[in-house]
Amino acid sequence: MQSAEFHRHSLLLALRSYSSAVGRMEQTVLLPSLLRDVPADEEPSRDLYGDYLMLKAARSAVESGLARTEDNVSKVPADQALLELEPESLLRFHLSGLFALVSQLTRRSHRLTQKYLDIVGVHN
Repeated sequence: MQSAEFHRHSLLLALRSYSSAVGRMEQTVLLPSLLRDVPADEEPSRDLYGDYLMLKAARSAVESGLARTEDNVSKVPADQALLELEPESLLRFHLSGLFALVSQLTRRSHRLTQKYLDIVGVHN
């Protein structure tokens, strides 16, 4: 039987942290329109409103899954070197990238929430 605790580099823990950060962001940001035209710290980025929408959409995709369509498949270039890796190595490669991406999105969600609180004059 596996322990309910996850290693700090666990993808499941990273996904839970991301989902929690976006949930907190949604509960905090009561007027998302205040984020329009506020520059984000990340490059390239639209504005905080665009980030807000992207972070919500990404969480929705993580939690509900993505339907596999021919369009999604055709947009991803097939790298022959990656396809020749052993399945375990390929899995580790993709998990590493996914973990890094989820961690980055979590940090962006935290920064957006804090920036919104600064805009409305609430200090934690």
